[in-house]
Amino acid sequence: MQTRFNKALLNGTLLARSRQMRSEATDAERKLWQNLRRGNLGVKFKRQYTARGYIVDFCCPQRRLVIELDGGQHAENVEYDQRRSSILGKDGFTVLRFWNTDVLENIDGVLESIIQALQQPPSPQPSPMEEWERG
Repeated sequence: MQTRFNKALLNGTLLARSRQMRSEATDAERKLWQNLRRGNLGVKFKRQYTARGYIVDFCCPQRRLVIELDGGQHAENVEYDQRRSSILGKDGFTVLRFWNTDVLENIDGVLESIIQALQQPPSPQPSPMEEWERG
């Protein structure tokens, strides 16, 4: 059973790691962030955001949209990525995945996909009771 103390330690660890990851962004992450930051798409995104015990590359909490950028190592971690997306989906997040090369070579196409996802109604957030039961 996870106690509030353990949860705080986990969140503190995730927070420290997310800060580190923001300072070590890949070229693809920097390029996409230039287009997402400051509400350029009409909503606010956060980078290296913690959700359900994971650090996601970009998140729009208001619209429950997660954007993940994948490099070559993700071709070997497909099962992990699918499980992670499923867990986030159960929390009402829609997860979009793009290859780093897509961002670097076709940023307009990536942004168009994100805009289309933002035009969909946001997924409902789970009730506090559902959250507690998953705890």
